[in-house]
Amino acid sequence: MQRRDIFRVGLAGAAGLFGLRQAKAATVEEEKQKVAYHLSDVDKVNFVLGNIKNHYEGTGGNVDIALVVHGPALAAFKSKGISAAISGRFAGLVEGGLSPHACTNTMHGMDIALTDLLEGFHAADKGGVVKLAELQRQGYVYLRP
Repeated sequence: MQRRDIFRVGLAGAAGLFGLRQAKAATVEEEKQKVAYHLSDVDKVNFVLGNIKNHYEGTGGNVDIALVVHGPALAAFKSKGISAAISGRFAGLVEGGLSPHACTNTMHGMDIALTDLLEGFHAADKGGVVKLAELQRQGYVYLRP
């Protein structure tokens, strides 16, 4: 094989690898993100709901988001006495695919039933922090804004 042919073969191989890398990168970009938001601070409820809205918009909806709420923040999601702004924002996020989880330990401690919370909540039966660990084990990225 002449030097010129060796160069062409090498160039074709490099181009093939580059194409393979691009195809792999495109596949990775198309994978749905999995994100777990952790909320315990009542003063961050609006902020976190805004982050989640921005996350859906920024990914074009190509994301699975779980929201795990425990501690003082859980009281902000009681259906009685909640502001229309929080209620409406939350309902829109649930419609868009948000999976909210309420810590059962917090519910017991604050005497809150799942039925007292806004529609869409699931009970985190083993506790909020355990739910977060389970989600991380399932490949969810942990965010605590």
